[in-house]
Amino acid sequence: MGAYKEPHGGELKNLYLDEAGVKTEQQAARDYVSWDLTPRQACDLELLLNGAFSPLEGFLTQSEYDAVLTTMRLPSGVLWPMPITLDVSQEFADQVEPGQAIALRDQEGVLLATLTVDDKWTPDKQREAELAFGTTDAKHPAVNYLLNTAGPVYLGGKLKGVEPPTHYDFRLLRDTPEELRERFAKLGWRKVVAFQTRNPLHRAHQELTFRAAREAEANLLIHPVVGMTKPGDVDHYTRVRCYEHVLEQYPEQTTSLSLLPLAMRMAGPREALWHAIIRKNYGCTHFIVGRDHAGPGDDSNGQPFYGPYDAQELFREHEAELDITMVPFKMMVYVEDRAEYVPADETKPDEKVLNISGTEFRRRLQEGLEIPDWFSYPKVVAELRRSYPPRQAQGFTVFFTGLSGSGKSTIANALLVKLLESGGRNVTLLDGDIVRKNLSSELGFSKEHRDLNIQRIGFVAAEITKNGGVAICAPIAPYAHTRQAVRDMIEPVGGFLEIHVATPLEVCEERDRKGLYAKARAGIIKEFTGISDPYEVPESPEMSIDTLALTPELAAHRIFVKLESLGFIR
Repeated sequence: MGAYKEPHGGELKNLYLDEAGVKTEQQAARDYVSWDLTPRQACDLELLLNGAFSPLEGFLTQSEYDAVLTTMRLPSGVLWPMPITLDVSQEFADQVEPGQAIALRDQEGVLLATLTVDDKWTPDKQREAELAFGTTDAKHPAVNYLLNTAGPVYLGGKLKGVEPPTHYDFRLLRDTPEELRERFAKLGWRKVVAFQTRNPLHRAHQELTFRAAREAEANLLIHPVVGMTKPGDVDHYTRVRCYEHVLEQYPEQTTSLSLLPLAMRMAGPREALWHAIIRKNYGCTHFIVGRDHAGPGDDSNGQPFYGPYDAQELFREHEAELDITMVPFKMMVYVEDRAEYVPADETKPDEKVLNISGTEFRRRLQEGLEIPDWFSYPKVVAELRRSYPPRQAQGFTVFFTGLSGSGKSTIANALLVKLLESGGRNVTLLDGDIVRKNLSSELGFSKEHRDLNIQRIGFVAAEITKNGGVAICAPIAPYAHTRQAVRDMIEPVGGFLEIHVATPLEVCEERDRKGLYAKARAGIIKEFTGISDPYEVPESPEMSIDTLALTPELAAHRIFVKLESLGFIR
């Protein structure tokens, strides 16, 4: 391990061991307890080891974590705005004590690094959410991850790198900070302006970045995130193909494309500082900061999590210390009279300005409508249409939820027949009893096992949906967080409709042919939904069905009409 320094950026922390050190560490790690990294942890580890997160030398210790949360600085006083933590399960944490070394492995069991544990603690996650992200609203993706996915215990300590994570995709575009610095030096690029993106690039972005580089008299680095971004974003495979097409629109030898395996937190102002530090480590001298930079959108009350220029303002406060120059994002609009893009503040009152919002663009993709050439490049649109066909060509899942005996299975079977009757789709029914028999026969009915059963249903439904099929699911699915997890699995790959079969409990008991409710009330069946275990009513399902007012056939017909109105069937 050591440090690397070039004229571009400051000192890099190279945490990889030399060849002799790797062999020694691999031998020692055979006796270490192993932690299999989550996708987010794998992203963090890669950027820790290769120096992109310099000056960090490992996952934060408790004192570093507290300092970062409260002051955006490490105890040394160095600016660092984002908590980079190794969260683990309580079960794993019970096996580890400070001073002990653990092995960090990828999902296939390959040893990537070892960590010497300096600290083990249980964080106050509500406090972390409030300080790091400015909110405890679980609609914020990082808050949701923190509260509902991340492990309850944090481990902190220094890392020893054994092997870089393996990437089989776009290998020629995956540069370490050291490699990118060396490329800039070889090309003679003294000034480099970086553009952060997690979305496809269209004509306005090309014009914006070209102008930014020209004004700064710098070369341009398109540096998209290909780690974890906001749920629902365009997948990185499609995006990178789009970036390669857009690269053709820049003057030769002025622009470079490199991929960043970052797990974004969507933390707005703090994230803007973090992105700048990372780009400085990659050798950039300028950084474009956009309107609502790295913002996750609106909160549960429909208000933006961050102000539109909060990120730019925080950046300005620390710009001298960051030692990287901010290039403020200028909103570009298309002026029909001039047939060109210009900054919005340079248009004249009598000029006709054209614009397509992100929402409108996605609607046109979903419905197969025209996307004008002035908005995007034909090759980019073709790539997006290939990966995201219109809704009538997409797969979708209809997910029923309701009490036992509510009529879910009956309506699901009626919908199955109507879809098969209309033709043109492969349809799979994942009824609760069918799944219990064929997919989850070893599971019991504890809360943990019921959650696992629903997660399995969600996984299978997501695979069916991703491949253009239709999945009809009819479990009880009593817990809101599990239903949300299923939605999160499926919505990125196709349509998802949650149908609440809202039959009253007393009616479900009257319909009970198996006597399950009577056994539950007698205490024979434990943790029975609606009796001794809660059913969390969906707050905003796509449809709620009252089986007292609708026959199964009419209910299925209404769902069919809903699918037609949304464009999934014709």
